[in-house]
Amino acid sequence: MLSQVFRVMTLRAATALLILSSGGASAQLSGYPSGYPIDPSAQTPGSRSDSNATANSAAKTQTSVPPAVVVDRYEPDQIVDYSGLLRQPRSLDAGQLQQRAVDEAKRSSQPSEFETFVSQMVDKPLRRFGANLLVPGSRDFTAPPTTTVPPDYQLNPGDELVVGLTGSVQASNLRLTIDPEGRIFIPRVGAVNVAGVRYGDVQALLARAVSREYRNFRVSVSVGQLHGITVYVTGFAATPGSYTVSSLSTLVNAVLAAGGPSAGGSFRSIQVRRDGRLISDFDLYDLLLKGDKSADVVLQNGDVIYIAPAGAQVAVIGSVNAEAIYEARARETLNDMLLYAGGVNTVAEDQRLLVYDPLKPGGWQELTPPQVQARVASRGEIVRVLSGVGFAQPLYRQPALVTVSGEVANPGRYYVQPGTPLASILAQAGGLTSQAYPYGTVFTRESVKQTQRQSYDRALHDLQLLLTTQPLVSASQNYQIQPGRLDAVKYVVDLLQARQPDGRMVLGVQPSDRMLPGDMIVENNDTVYVPPYPVTVGVFGAVPSPASFQYKSGETIGHYLRRAGGVQKLGDRGGIFVVRANGTLLARRGGMFGGNMLKDPALPGDLIFVPVDANRGEFWARLRDISSVLFPAVIAGSALTK
Repeated sequence: MLSQVFRVMTLRAATALLILSSGGASAQLSGYPSGYPIDPSAQTPGSRSDSNATANSAAKTQTSVPPAVVVDRYEPDQIVDYSGLLRQPRSLDAGQLQQRAVDEAKRSSQPSEFETFVSQMVDKPLRRFGANLLVPGSRDFTAPPTTTVPPDYQLNPGDELVVGLTGSVQASNLRLTIDPEGRIFIPRVGAVNVAGVRYGDVQALLARAVSREYRNFRVSVSVGQLHGITVYVTGFAATPGSYTVSSLSTLVNAVLAAGGPSAGGSFRSIQVRRDGRLISDFDLYDLLLKGDKSADVVLQNGDVIYIAPAGAQVAVIGSVNAEAIYEARARETLNDMLLYAGGVNTVAEDQRLLVYDPLKPGGWQELTPPQVQARVASRGEIVRVLSGVGFAQPLYRQPALVTVSGEVANPGRYYVQPGTPLASILAQAGGLTSQAYPYGTVFTRESVKQTQRQSYDRALHDLQLLLTTQPLVSASQNYQIQPGRLDAVKYVVDLLQARQPDGRMVLGVQPSDRMLPGDMIVENNDTVYVPPYPVTVGVFGAVPSPASFQYKSGETIGHYLRRAGGVQKLGDRGGIFVVRANGTLLARRGGMFGGNMLKDPALPGDLIFVPVDANRGEFWARLRDISSVLFPAVIAGSALTK
């Protein structure tokens, strides 16, 4: 009887011990009927010593030091440790590291001497490639704690495993932390050495350990929490020092956490050293330009990351897809620099480029594609790719798309070969109709429009300057500066700026002509509008009854002016002008009422305008100087936009 009680008490004590070791989670051990094992590897258990030997052998295999990586880039003996250049790492807390990263990012954002020189040459900011992509300074680039653990991850002391057992033996949410000796303790199973074991193999390892005591069970294993590792970022880093990162962090995570390479650091050579051996030499260009992370190794505790000094830098500007300053490695050519810049763009002239070396006498050198592929890049060189567009071609090489509308038989857009005359375009359009008025043809051209825009803007600038400074230079003693004068000047100038020249050309056509000049060579985007024969003459301005009057052959300009009631008292009788249908301007030729201009015969489509007399009345007397400049500008604007 006492022996049975003792066995029951022993069983309860073992159960309580299992509950306590699982952190308060429910756990139950029961008898195990016959059944199937969890894994094919969970065979009939052998001796305890054999199982431990197997686990220890697996652990030793996983923790073996990987062989050194053979690289053809920066060899260790090629990196010279100049005294004082390699800054010693310092251990900082999280707040200090973040503030230091922000400060270093602000300092590293300042352009280097070469960046400043090239930026002044191209008249726009030009930075080193990668500086703005990888060094924002305030972001956290460490691996997040929720990162999926890869199967090849090697377990280390400090990692926490979450173990679950079902079947003949039941236990859930067993949180087991790997001790400094690399072991975990499973109640009633014992210690299992898991340090250095791949995460993908730990389930089978635990199944073999549990199978020494139980049958017909299943094991589930996951990583509850990863331990942190300490790595050292040295060399030309923005914030060198020691960093505690996740055990899943890679070389790139640590480099970016340190702010990336400094202004003098290399993007092309970032080395990982482990126990004095070179493990990887990573080129950030592989990641940025090719998306290749094959050399981005997973870090281990105590790894040293060394950022080498920057190599030769070459600026690539002009018609390329990514203008920037690129870092060249040994034996790389100018063609490699062009490839880093994304190659030439769509409109580039790819048969030649220019190279300038500010460190050598001489100017720009022109190179052909074979020379570009053969020339090794040198520090400080500037490569410019020329554009194949943006300059005017001679007319004999310009095909043209011409729009013809109005009084033609077949209005439309016509694509013609270079050097085609206007007569050929009109012939394709079927010729003019019987109602066409060639004298009023509106012929516009883009090149003329650009020239008019430049001249008009320059005239408006001079007008604004004259009207603004008029009170300072006026000789009139009675001249008084009005409070709202500058606002009025700005309003008038804004109205004139709203008038856009349309690029109209005045053709050499007489009112009686029935054809357009056919020998004129058309240009691309020319437009030809042939209006119908007009039947009115307009009279506007300072007249009692402005209107459009029916045209009658033989009547003069004065006839139509009298039909509108003549000139009002405020009208300028000597400033009357006429805008013809072809865009020309007919102004006074001396004498009152426009001189003998009023006796000239009117033409269909004429516009007769009577301006206001700027010398009449007290108000107009005050604005006499303004009107003397303003009215010619209005007249010019009317002629341009007619």
